[in-house]
Amino acid sequence: MSTPTLLLFALLLDAVMGEPRWLWSRLPHPAVLMGRAVTALDRTLNHGAGSILAGVLALALLMTGAYLLGTVVKSIALQLGLLGDAVQIILAAILLAHRSLVQHVAAVADGLRVSLGDGRRAVAMIVSRDTTQMDEPATARAAIESAAENLSDGVIAPAFWFLVGGLPALLVYKAVNTADSMIGYRTPKYERFGKAAAVMDDALNLIPARLTCLLIALPAGVLGDLRAIYADASRHRSPNAGWPEAAMARAINVALAGPRAYDGEMQQFAWVGGAGARQIGPAQIDAALSRLWQAWGLMLGLTALLVFVG
Repeated sequence: MSTPTLLLFALLLDAVMGEPRWLWSRLPHPAVLMGRAVTALDRTLNHGAGSILAGVLALALLMTGAYLLGTVVKSIALQLGLLGDAVQIILAAILLAHRSLVQHVAAVADGLRVSLGDGRRAVAMIVSRDTTQMDEPATARAAIESAAENLSDGVIAPAFWFLVGGLPALLVYKAVNTADSMIGYRTPKYERFGKAAAVMDDALNLIPARLTCLLIALPAGVLGDLRAIYADASRHRSPNAGWPEAAMARAINVALAGPRAYDGEMQQFAWVGGAGARQIGPAQIDAALSRLWQAWGLMLGLTALLVFVG
């Protein structure tokens, strides 16, 4: 099978199966294994305040290992014919996360319909900010922002890199993204050591983030707002996350980002789509979920087009 064909089946398999608890309660998820590798490199190379060079070495080892593993698996799969194709489809589906994302975001809407406390507990599973003092609009915003950002780096970016370079490229992307989520922070421990991971993650998400923006904006009918989306994205603290968030804000007419607390300290971030509604709740999360599926459907259609053209 061609790479687009493999991706087409992987997208469908992930949408149907998601991440079965019965499986990952018995086996370590590939992302967990990548996390263990990052932890091992952190313990081995990050001494004291760490150094940029040590971080570069850690990232190089991680990326090289991921690429070699992907190359070996792909080589073996090619020798197995249809069985090998099935293996690649399953592995790619495991490393996509659309259904899982939808389920986690939907849990926040369901929680808020029960109580604010339930909503906070659900959103705490998908964001790193402080949730204990969030009101309902802040909880809903956090869920919607996570939906937009994770659509980009958890679904569209892995699919993009799989199309570009097959399983090796997909594993390299996931390894870098995992490293960034663990050590790519501006803290005394990781400011220098995690710099390489953060920069590489930004580079690998440069195109996918903007592609995700278009995939959200096109079915929502807000492509005419691209200039405003660009302006909002440029004010975001992340060079990439602002694009899908700005598109989502326009697509469902809500204001995202804004002030929030990390480690007990309130930080003043700029609003994204500041003219949109700020008093939001479960209904707006539901609207964001619809946009997630529309973007996924458009990605599926584009992949099918590549299969047809190929």
